[in-house]
Amino acid sequence: MNRTFLVFIVTQIFSLIGSRMTGIAIGIRVFEETGDTSPILIAAFFAELPLMVAGSFTGILADKWDRRWVIALGDVGQAVGTLILLLSFTSGSFELWHLYAVMFVQGVFGAIQSPASEAAITVLIPENQRDRANGIRQIGFPLAGVVAPVIAGFVYAVAGLEAVISIDFITFVVAVVVVLNLHFPKIADETGDDTPSFWREMLGGWSYLLRQKALLWVVVYLAFINFLINGPLEMAVPYMLSRTNDEAVLGILLGAFSGGAFAGGIVVALIGNVRHRIHVMLAGYVLHGMCMIAYGMAQEPLLLGLSVFWALFPLSFNGALFDTFLQNTTPPALQGRVFAITGQIFTLTTPFSFLITAYLVDHVLEPAVGTTNWSTVAPIVGDTTGAGMGLILVCVGVVIVLSTFAIWTISAVRTLENDMPVHAVEATI
Repeated sequence: MNRTFLVFIVTQIFSLIGSRMTGIAIGIRVFEETGDTSPILIAAFFAELPLMVAGSFTGILADKWDRRWVIALGDVGQAVGTLILLLSFTSGSFELWHLYAVMFVQGVFGAIQSPASEAAITVLIPENQRDRANGIRQIGFPLAGVVAPVIAGFVYAVAGLEAVISIDFITFVVAVVVVLNLHFPKIADETGDDTPSFWREMLGGWSYLLRQKALLWVVVYLAFINFLINGPLEMAVPYMLSRTNDEAVLGILLGAFSGGAFAGGIVVALIGNVRHRIHVMLAGYVLHGMCMIAYGMAQEPLLLGLSVFWALFPLSFNGALFDTFLQNTTPPALQGRVFAITGQIFTLTTPFSFLITAYLVDHVLEPAVGTTNWSTVAPIVGDTTGAGMGLILVCVGVVIVLSTFAIWTISAVRTLENDMPVHAVEATI
């Protein structure tokens, strides 16, 4: 495996752990001071807003600038935001709008950095090793999900929020220094247009995606899957706690949650090069849907743990395969824009998933549990607290399975990987 890639990924995961630590510590402080979870959800919204609104326009930076500098710019911008938060807390002048403003700014720089990081894999890793590389990248988020809460909780209890934010700031600084000392080969411009217009440059990724009809079908399908699962998976804590009524068991189940995602990335990394990626991805989503059904029906800790582990397993596995597919089949000079566009499309559905799920759980399904009308579904999900959330999970799982079989019937989707050429990387020193 390429040494530059490994150093890059390790430092980015290191930085991600720091960011997750800050998020957890700030969540604790804000909840302690306000007794309300709404500020944390609002902060998350502001962090996602830049990618939702203008994500497709950030990809041009990854394609036209040195991707090493774009990635470093993303880290610098997020580090400045972290420093502002640190000063706000240490000076005793912190207000919630400070948090929202910083989350928005960090979201802007995150949107700038993300497509450059994904497209950089293309110039660092040969085509037959990209599944392994993307599998390693996929490990970062669940690993941070396991490590960050433990470290953040300990540091927060011993030294306070300021110490946690300071650690996060250090991880950003380290990431910037490391990235600027790495060498990323530059991509040769393959567009064949010496003087493209500004808007043609900006919309080049959209033009490419709209020309690839089958790929567009897959992207829309994946966005629909994201819409279906984001809200239901976010209710893991209340759902598991309602089913088990045991905080200690909850911790174990959350470990299975992160462990499934971690295992999916590990398996891709170990396999190294997966054949028939589209078919494997669709099979993975069928497995995911079936496990979501089991997750919603489960009422015992063991079944909850097994079902959520295998429900999360295909997500990181498929995420790695889809990244490889785009890296292999998208012209390298357009990859930043294409990754930015797909990221924006996937993110657009997230807030609606959260809002709809929250409304259905709090105002429709959980209040209906135990009523006369509930007897129809009680044999499937039970009639105790948490059954309403279980019904959402079952319904989501059914829709995932049906929609996956539906897109599998489209001939152009089934043959997509064979129909799209693999683009060789023409890099300059």
